[in-house]
Amino acid sequence: MKASDLFVKSLEAEGVERIYGVPGEENADFMLSLLDSDIDFVLCRHEQAAAFMADAYGRLTGKAGVCLATLGPGATNLVTGIADANMDRAPLVAIIGQGSTARLHKESHQNMDAIAMFAPISKWSHSIQNAKTIPEVVRKAFKVAEMEKPGATIIELPEDVAKDDVDLQPMTPLKTRRPAADWKAVTQAVELIGEAKSPLILAGNGTVRKRAAQQLRRLAAKTGIPVVNTFMGKGAISMDDPHCLYTIGLQGKDHVLKAFKKADLIISAGYDLVEYAPEFWNPERDKKIIHIDFSPAEIDEAYPVTVDIVSDTADALWQINERLNDKFEGSLPLHDIGDWASLRQDIHDDLTAEAADVSFPMKPQRIINDIRSALGPSDSRLSDVGAHKMWVSRYYQCVEPNTCLISNGFCSMGFALPGAIGAKFAHPDKKVVAVCGDAGFLMNVQDLETAVRRKIAFVCVVWLDGEYGLIKWKQQNHFEGRHSDLAFTNPDMEGLAKAFGMWGKRVMSAEDFAPTLDEALAHDGPALIAVDVNYDENRKLTKRLGEIELPI
Repeated sequence: MKASDLFVKSLEAEGVERIYGVPGEENADFMLSLLDSDIDFVLCRHEQAAAFMADAYGRLTGKAGVCLATLGPGATNLVTGIADANMDRAPLVAIIGQGSTARLHKESHQNMDAIAMFAPISKWSHSIQNAKTIPEVVRKAFKVAEMEKPGATIIELPEDVAKDDVDLQPMTPLKTRRPAADWKAVTQAVELIGEAKSPLILAGNGTVRKRAAQQLRRLAAKTGIPVVNTFMGKGAISMDDPHCLYTIGLQGKDHVLKAFKKADLIISAGYDLVEYAPEFWNPERDKKIIHIDFSPAEIDEAYPVTVDIVSDTADALWQINERLNDKFEGSLPLHDIGDWASLRQDIHDDLTAEAADVSFPMKPQRIINDIRSALGPSDSRLSDVGAHKMWVSRYYQCVEPNTCLISNGFCSMGFALPGAIGAKFAHPDKKVVAVCGDAGFLMNVQDLETAVRRKIAFVCVVWLDGEYGLIKWKQQNHFEGRHSDLAFTNPDMEGLAKAFGMWGKRVMSAEDFAPTLDEALAHDGPALIAVDVNYDENRKLTKRLGEIELPI
């Protein structure tokens, strides 16, 4: 068969259902081979959006999302989405075109070393120079992308190699069992837990993958130890669980830091240092730390690990749970979670303080509360990057794991809109809401056309303030209220939605937001809601949190 046919059959063997992308001349043979396949090609309006779609799909399913671009500018347009998936631990495979191998050794049209470009922002990248290697290359790309910690891999297919004739078949994927925890490390961890007077669990991004949340919840209930999640660990423990002390991640003081101040042992599960630097929660470097993750602990002065458990996170937690049963039979839980009820209530009261505020422009607290009320426990909520992300990350809480996608490793503006399209493809039966600032929204607004054309039903809520709000917020904090010129103008959002042929509305009162959101969620297709936001609340939050007394 033709090499491009073999490539497509290899993708089918991996269970690929969909590819997001923008093809070019150098992908022609591959695209024609794809016509004879059941794989759905989603034609996008920008390669970056295609990568974000694959990113969100991978995070929600655990299976590698696939995106495609041509050579040169097509490949460079993928870069931000690839880097985001890689640092946010989303399994993704990117397929890029390339010119004929006969001209790659010399200066030629759109020729660049794309593999070298992707090397620092991917787990593995390779250019196919011999068609006979296609089955192995495709198999390796998916295996590397999906194994812990997941990330991005890249396959480059030169146009002349795609035309070659080959007599091969795809490789059959084999499920790889994840490594179990070392029993000595588990024993040491259990001893530390038994000795601790005030232990605390820090649940990171890894706890929302590979069924780790179930074992984490067992550990909390079994021991009476409270749990704090990072922005990307939301839902590892339910917001309704009395063991939940909600979210940490702001680079300043917050109520939850009282728990870290009091703790003598931190049980860190699935925690990536890219999410939230340990210097913010362990400034004195005095905590004992049990690190549980697929990768050994990163070297950081503020992260002096006492026990390093390198294994499948769910297995390590399961082993710890079983060993606790054996060692402390009849005396579990070890701690009274009621001791943390007051702090939990303080945090809850803070998060709900202005949830029903009727002022307009709307306060972020009210917008987030209305979105939370409109979505079910398993519905998907995506946040773009900007000032709104700070509010969503702190205030929006989850019942189930992996139901709030936040880019907090690479922190890429423009993620949420195309990510919501990928999320809806991953879970077509669930409601999907993307929350964007007016800056990030316009960075990938062109793919609203993709959503309209493919009839993708999701809601994009755009917070309007006419500025790069997060940059302003940070400059004001650092420079006594001063900031550079960060203002811009916005289009008529209702008119923009109409131009794309979709439903859209600008909300003009706080009371109108919730019913408008309900109407948008019921719409059979993409919907856009624009709402003016009162970002005077940014500095009020900074001031209020700055006045928190941390010692207990």
